[in-house]
Amino acid sequence: MRALAANKLRSVLTTLGIIIGVAAVIALMALGNGVQQFINGQFEAQGANLVFVFPARIDITGGANRSGFLGASPGARSGLAASLTQADAEAMNDRILLPDAAVVAPVVSGNARAFAGSYKHQARVRGTVSDYRYLNNWTTLYGDWFSEGDYTSRSRVAVLGSYAYTKLFPDGGDPVGEDIRLNEVTFKVVGVLEQRTDNQEGSDDDLIMVPLTTARERLFPSRNAKGQSLVSIILVQATSKDRVDAVARQVTELLRQRHNIAFQGEDDFSVATQQDLQETVGAVTSAVTIFLAAVAGISLFVGGIGIMNIMIVSVTERTREIGLRKAIGAKPRVILLQFMLEAVSLSLLGGLIGIALGWGMASTVVVASNGQFQALVTPEAIALAVGFSLLVGVVFGVYPAARAARLNPIEALRFE
Repeated sequence: MRALAANKLRSVLTTLGIIIGVAAVIALMALGNGVQQFINGQFEAQGANLVFVFPARIDITGGANRSGFLGASPGARSGLAASLTQADAEAMNDRILLPDAAVVAPVVSGNARAFAGSYKHQARVRGTVSDYRYLNNWTTLYGDWFSEGDYTSRSRVAVLGSYAYTKLFPDGGDPVGEDIRLNEVTFKVVGVLEQRTDNQEGSDDDLIMVPLTTARERLFPSRNAKGQSLVSIILVQATSKDRVDAVARQVTELLRQRHNIAFQGEDDFSVATQQDLQETVGAVTSAVTIFLAAVAGISLFVGGIGIMNIMIVSVTERTREIGLRKAIGAKPRVILLQFMLEAVSLSLLGGLIGIALGWGMASTVVVASNGQFQALVTPEAIALAVGFSLLVGVVFGVYPAARAARLNPIEALRFE
């Protein structure tokens, strides 16, 4: 340590490459893990034991196949048509056809301009059924959820998410009974949901819920060529976690029968479980995080070369010292160990500083995002950074140390 402290500036500059490399790796891995945790939280906020049924927007211009939807086939007509209808959702409510389904919730969604007095907000509106609240135990801060009667009578009532509530009623208080406008259509507020996520724009708190029948009639009147009402997605909750895959199979078989689809490749819909979506998104975010960390790791390699360069210079400068030590009995392995420890100390010190700096960089990004993402520094990431730092010190320190150990003591003493 005295030898390293004798050239403080050189030692600091030597560790700089290690510091930058480790800091970049730690920051990127922390943010990548945080983003993955955020995405998983968004999925979990949707509820448990869910099966997602997505429509496929299929090209149908000029000669569709027998199912009427396969746009990838030769001669298919151009144009787009969504494939899930309200009738599909009603068929899924038949417990003979879907015996393992507990709740079926079709959803239509879109954006709307929301007004409450002089306040306005670009809102995400979700039209659904009253049973939607059971998917993930939505609870209300004020009022209650809209009822089945509101659904069947196409009532113009709305339930506000906590973020939409703060935007439309910034003064607080119970807004139940107050009127709001969605795209110039007046709705009466019947409830306000408790905060579920981070109460940020774009989250599940930034929603306005209305009855599906009202949304279809007043806000999003989307129909297919046969005049059937279309839905954006259908959520199906299984009776238990063990029955999720069974529900997915039952939904697939039912829709193939209803859409006259004979072959799997002609499906005009897609069915995914909550686990499927989380694994897919997790695989993508992990791959991106690892790739970015690998790119950042290049600077660790550069830092290692810097350590080797400086240690070679140090061996040259201290040739007389090495010769003197060997002359009074120091064995080659002692000299080897001395310079290896110096290289490893530089690398390890740079790694520790890099961990602190990377943690700070990730935290800065979290603050800049207003807390929307979290920096998740795992013990594995710290162990990887420390281990890699030690490895760099050993790999790039071994050559200068071996060179010092091989010096002839007589030649070393006569140096200069």
